[in-house]
Amino acid sequence: MKPARAVILGAAGRDFHNFNTVFRDDPSCVVVAFTAAQIPGIAGRRYPPGLAGERYPDGIPIHAEDELPALIARERVGWVFLAYSDLAHEEVMHKASIALAAGASFALLGPDATMLKASVPVLSVCAVRTGAGKSPLSRHIVRWLAGRGHRVVVVRHPMPYGDLEAQAVQRFARYEDLDAAHATIEEREDYEPHLEQGVVVFAGVDYGRVLEAAQREADVIVWDGGNNDFPFFRPDLHVVVLDAHRPGHELAYHPGETNLRMADVLVVSKVDSAPAENVERVIANARRTRPEAPVLLAALEVGVDEPLRIAGRRVVVVEDGPTLTHGGMAFGAGTVAARRYGAAEVVDARPFAVGAVAEAFRSFPHLQGEVPAVGYGERQVADLEATLNAVPA
Repeated sequence: MKPARAVILGAAGRDFHNFNTVFRDDPSCVVVAFTAAQIPGIAGRRYPPGLAGERYPDGIPIHAEDELPALIARERVGWVFLAYSDLAHEEVMHKASIALAAGASFALLGPDATMLKASVPVLSVCAVRTGAGKSPLSRHIVRWLAGRGHRVVVVRHPMPYGDLEAQAVQRFARYEDLDAAHATIEEREDYEPHLEQGVVVFAGVDYGRVLEAAQREADVIVWDGGNNDFPFFRPDLHVVVLDAHRPGHELAYHPGETNLRMADVLVVSKVDSAPAENVERVIANARRTRPEAPVLLAALEVGVDEPLRIAGRRVVVVEDGPTLTHGGMAFGAGTVAARRYGAAEVVDARPFAVGAVAEAFRSFPHLQGEVPAVGYGERQVADLEATLNAVPA
């Protein structure tokens, strides 16, 4: 039989991992292309030969996802594999319908096919939606483990938006490591708090090699998940965060519902700021769907360094980009802090946005004026800077 021809729908993360673990050395399948979504600037590149392996001497092209029907026809594609996260279930089926209408089969790869087995215990912290509160919980768990004498390292879900070969295995122990790697704003937001706790962070593109490096330095690995994806490593304890501000989302998004149904422990976050009826609805959905898992309630305390600088002032809020964009949140912790510490006004940044920031507001009309921290390259950082300097705050 001739090898099957496949396209992997991705967003520069799980797509590369699925290729590396399942397809790279499988002669029964040829991956003719990746597609890109969610993150600006990742289409138009190639997955490099040094990562793609000897079966792909020219690497693999990465196209915009809206090219999928043309790709299926031009490349005689038989299979389309979805490999990214934070998608409404309905949106998943729209993508499936596009593939099926073009004549291809549509598939998802599951945990047994894609999880790597570590030689040390793995504790994973994942979520049902982006922005649910994974990172604070991950840091709490790391402190708890380190306080009991464990050598802990953190492995982060991938964010490889630069030179993919250079980013194959990344180790961050100091701020200088972030500078050397030209880390984006999104990466710094996630990595710096761990570094401040004295914890080494690993990330990259080839997670087989990442795992080898991480387990040499640790007797426990904490998988600090991204979006609402499930882990790349097989966890010994799988902790899943649910968001009390988004009741019902735990059953409505891919692969967040997968995380919910796999969870060993469920943590309902933000119970201190969400309406009581939202909290109760999330708890009911959790207990009905995953009755075997204990359900814990967690406040998500929002604090700032200098609260007196907020009181009575007009403020502009810059928030974690993915939480606001494909995470679907209209506002985040910054607005909560502005209200809590007495800001006179949260200024709507939309009229002052330029470049990539203005494009984000157009692409995600649910946003209410918080600035998503788009900072994936120098041009976007410049657009962010120009927007903030223009806002009268």
